[in-house]
Amino acid sequence: MTKLLFAVTAADHWTLNDGTEHPTGFWAEELVESHRTFVDAGWDVVVATPGGRAPVVDEGSLAVDANGGDEVKVADQKKYLASIESILQNPASLEDQRASDFDAIFVPGGHGPMEDLAVSTSFGALVTDFLSTGKIVSAVCHAPAALLPATTSDGGWVFDGYQLTGFTDEEETQAGLAAKAPWLLESRLKELGARFESSDPWSPHVVVDRTLYTGQNPASTKPLADRVVQALS
Repeated sequence: MTKLLFAVTAADHWTLNDGTEHPTGFWAEELVESHRTFVDAGWDVVVATPGGRAPVVDEGSLAVDANGGDEVKVADQKKYLASIESILQNPASLEDQRASDFDAIFVPGGHGPMEDLAVSTSFGALVTDFLSTGKIVSAVCHAPAALLPATTSDGGWVFDGYQLTGFTDEEETQAGLAAKAPWLLESRLKELGARFESSDPWSPHVVVDRTLYTGQNPASTKPLADRVVQALS
């Protein structure tokens, strides 16, 4: 059975450039659509967070307006989150996980990973282990921020030169937080050497380079998860 490490942020806020804390967490669609896809594929999915702390949903991600006005979609997300509540309330600790125990790692987004995973040296080391052993590393929307601390023994970034995608600076601007952001994901990834690719704002877009699988935004979640399942079928 394929075993997947489902790495979720435990942050409940994102510290803005003026020091204020913007409430956040994981983005509902990104967790729901990916987790459901992997479970439906029959995989063993291990949910883990920094310190084994229960993750929280970004309440904004459950707003009808944030889901294209689709009330049915929001109701489905809430129903699915309720169905896995016991799993989310009792996650494993990311610090205890080893790449050798899994076939792939997936990180759903939301602004939460910008706060904790993006600066976690232990998580960076874990991601590096996945990559160096030829296993799939996958992240969607803001979650490619979790790739930032993955470095080589000489301090270089392990994804330097990789093609990838993530939440764009344009999308962050349209979402209204770019001016308040301490840093922007697309810009930071490019600064480190990523060959960043994007499509139109809010449209599904998936990029695969070797064993790195990334999605641009919430709408990219299901297509991305499907690509990961296809790769390991």
